[in-house]
Amino acid sequence: MIARRALLAAPMLIGTARAQQGWPDRAIRFVNPWTPGGPADLVARPLAQRLSDTLGKPFVMENRPGANGTIATALVGRAPADGYTVLFGHAGPMTISPVFQANVGFDPQKDFAPVTQLVSSPLCMVCRVGLPVHSVPELIAYAKAQRQPLTYGSVGPASTTHLAGEMLARMAGVTMLHVPYTGSSAPITDMLGERIDFGFFNMGAVMGHVTAGRLRPLAVSTLKRSVALPNLPTVHETYPGFEVNSWYGVLLPAGAPAWLVQRYFQEFGDALRRPDVTRLMNENGLDVEATTPAAFAVKIADDLKRWRELQAATGIRVE
Repeated sequence: MIARRALLAAPMLIGTARAQQGWPDRAIRFVNPWTPGGPADLVARPLAQRLSDTLGKPFVMENRPGANGTIATALVGRAPADGYTVLFGHAGPMTISPVFQANVGFDPQKDFAPVTQLVSSPLCMVCRVGLPVHSVPELIAYAKAQRQPLTYGSVGPASTTHLAGEMLARMAGVTMLHVPYTGSSAPITDMLGERIDFGFFNMGAVMGHVTAGRLRPLAVSTLKRSVALPNLPTVHETYPGFEVNSWYGVLLPAGAPAWLVQRYFQEFGDALRRPDVTRLMNENGLDVEATTPAAFAVKIADDLKRWRELQAATGIRVE
C-alpha cells in the first residue's frame, strides 16, 4: 500500500518540480489598489523593482484605483492562482471595507492566500498646540471635564482615521465629535488653525508639523512603538488592545500552491531587508514586518474580528 501511494504521488511531485523550475516564464502583474504617486507607491515600487531583478522577469506595477481599493482587490481575488497576478494589499480594502461596506465583491479570507505583511503603518495621534494636554490620559481627562465634546477630524467615514477616534472614544468611555473630511490636508489645516482638537493621521502627513512644533504628538496607533518616533507611546499602553494599523501586504488568489506562496514570502522578505529599502520605509514612518504567511493570515483574522465588533457596537455603515 505504501509503495502504491508513492507511485501515485511521484507524477505529482515531478510536475510540481517542473513548475517551480520553469516559473516565472513571463511578466507578473503587481496590482496596486491606489493611484500612482501616492503613499502606497512609496512602498510598492522599490519592491517591484527588486523582484524584477531577482525573478528575472518584469514585475509590473498596475495601478487600479477606485471604490476605496476594493476594485483592484476583487480583481485579484478572481484571477488565476498561478502566481502571475499578485495583490499589493492594504488594511482598508482587505479588512475594513468588507465590514463597513456591503457587496465589496470578495471574501477577504476565502478568496486570497496571504503571503506576508510587508510593513506596519502607524497612525500618529496629534492635537492642536492650544489644547492643554500632552498625553492620551490627559486628553481623556480633559475631554471628560468639558461641557462640549472634543472634535476629531478624519479623511472620511469608516476610514482608519475615523475608526481610530471611534475606538478611542468607546474604550475611554467618553463622547467625542467626529468631523469627516475628504482627505488629510483639510483637517490638518483646521487643526493648525485651532478649529478642531485632534486626529489620527498617517505619519507622512503630520511629521513635518510635529517636527516644527505646529502639532503636538500624543501617541501612535499600533501595538508597538514606531521606529520613526520611538519615544512616543502607543495608545495601547493606556488602553490595552487598542490597535489601528494601516498595513500593506502581499496576497495571491486562493488556491496558489504552497511552494509559490513560500517563494514570494522569501522574495519580498529579502527585498524588505535590504538596508536601503528598510531605511526608506523607516524614514517614511513605516515599520518593516515581513511576517510569515501564517502570521499574516492571523493578522487579517484579528483585524476583521476587531472591526466587526466595532461595527456591531456603533452601527457605522458606508455606501
